[in-house]
Amino acid sequence: MPTYSAVFFDLYGTLVDIRTDESSEIAWSALCDALAIECGALYPSNDALRERFEALADPIRAAAAEKHGEWAEPDLLPVYQELTVRPTSHQTGGATAAGRETAGKNGEPGNPAETEVARRLAWTFRRASTSLLHLYPGALQLLARLQAAGLRVVLVSNAQSCYTRPEMELLELAGAFNRIVISSEEGVRKPSPEIFNRALAREGLRPDQVVMVGNDSVSDIAGARAAGIDGIYLRTAISPPDDPAVCPEAVLSLTGPDYAGITRFLGVQ
Repeated sequence: MPTYSAVFFDLYGTLVDIRTDESSEIAWSALCDALAIECGALYPSNDALRERFEALADPIRAAAAEKHGEWAEPDLLPVYQELTVRPTSHQTGGATAAGRETAGKNGEPGNPAETEVARRLAWTFRRASTSLLHLYPGALQLLARLQAAGLRVVLVSNAQSCYTRPEMELLELAGAFNRIVISSEEGVRKPSPEIFNRALAREGLRPDQVVMVGNDSVSDIAGARAAGIDGIYLRTAISPPDDPAVCPEAVLSLTGPDYAGITRFLGVQ
């Protein structure tokens, strides 16, 4: 059995059980209300707000795809900031002039106060779209046991940082990792080997020194394999429906969040 120096982890479906519905009327109503109350930005309906969101997000996504290709992951926080600027009749989509002036070089909102408002709006939407959020039993204990055994634990997650970092705080996960790598902060997502390579470089490790644990046979296991990293596959309730029970590219396949199976394989007491 290989000896590893670090374990990379996926988040959702691997350590955290979650159910979200971003098409939910409840979520869009919550965002619409927050924009009106906190920002004075009035939208006549949820549909109008959705259309505005997509009109602002589309050029951000297109720019990210041009830069990073198929597996681009843009940070959508600037969209929430620009939603606070009430659209006028001559604005038909895309970034407003005010948004372009305040956006930072990397697409981040430029003004700290505006950034904080945008984060609150994003979190309002995320909370309202989420019907279930909890750690799988034993998740925190697993991370602690691996660290106690001398292994580095690194999060490599496909996610929007403005949603995921507050959730990690809520679940007391923020301090449980040696390093956190989130796709929207990197501009690229799994299964691109680029995000794995960046995590390796920051840890100063070779691919053969790392194993990736995840619940998606493509994003987590095939993606890690493309970077030369072994994979442990967990077939959980929110794995992709067409994922196999046993992943042929993984060095180990387990059913559900079987953390005992992980520690046995790694030889951790």
